[in-house]
Amino acid sequence: MGKEGLREIVPTCFECHEKKECLQTALKTDDGFKLREEALSRQPVGGMIGRLRRWSEKKELSKLSKIERGTKQ
Repeated sequence: MGKEGLREIVPTCFECHEKKECLQTALKTDDGFKLREEALSRQPVGGMIGRLRRWSEKKELSKLSKIERGTKQ
């Protein structure tokens, strides 16, 4: 977390050759799934289709999160 309470990427990450793989791995952690769910919750939703799409994406994140937790045990 940065000074303003927002998630930040450390400047040295931008120079690293493995930044893509590292960030993708970070998104597969519990905190990464929470971050993605929070981002979905902040997106404006328009109409029934938008609500269904967001519900579907949240369900998919939940499913992926359970799969990841299962592989760690």
